[in-house]
This record gives sequence, structure tokens and C-alpha cells, in this order.
Amino acid sequence: MKRGDVYRVYKGNPYNSKKYRLFVVISRQILIDSKFSTVICAPVYSRYDGLSTQIKIDIEEGAKHFSSIHCDELVSIRKSSLSNYVGSLSHSKIAELNESLKIAVGLAELNGE
Repeated sequence: MKRGDVYRVYKGNPYNSKKYRLFVVISRQILIDSKFSTVICAPVYSRYDGLSTQIKIDIEEGAKHFSSIHCDELVSIRKSSLSNYVGSLSHSKIAELNESLKIAVGLAELNGE
């Protein structure tokens, strides 16, 4: 498992018609490789609202169709739940992810951006 990997995760809600969601691992590699049982992930949705905290992805990254990573909705997921690997982000997409994460957590404002 590495930063930028995309996984299909079972949501565990039998009442929801969409039983799975894609998530992108965003934790730093040292945490991913550690004994911690969880990693921080960003969800992938089929909608794109044009926000600076959303990154467009498509089949090259493992999505079935045009989708977007939402950096404003970070979650902690058990590593054991990340077993259905579907793809990985390119270096350029990881660079976009880094910029969107800075905006999402307010770091861009601290740098005067």
C-alpha cells in the first residue's frame, strides 16, 4: 500500500444501493508502513463541483468513469478494509492532490496563497 493508491471499499450499509466507494490513500508513507491500523483517505465521487479541493480522475486512475477526489471529506479507514486495489494516481495527480489538501486544511492561506 502506498500514498496515492485507489481502493474500492465496502460501505457496509445494506440499505444503500451503492455498496462500494472508491477512496484514495493520502497518509504519508511512514504512517502507511507503520503499525497503526488506519490511514487517512479521501473519498471519490462521480460528481465534480469545480472546487479547488476536488481533483478530476478517470479510468487511468482506476475509476469506472469520470469522477473526482474530494479533499474536504477526509476519513480514517482501517488498512484491513483497503484490500480491493483498483489503481494508483500518477505523479502529476499526486501533485494536484497535495495542492488540494493544502487548500482543504488551510495551509495555502498561511503561505499567502
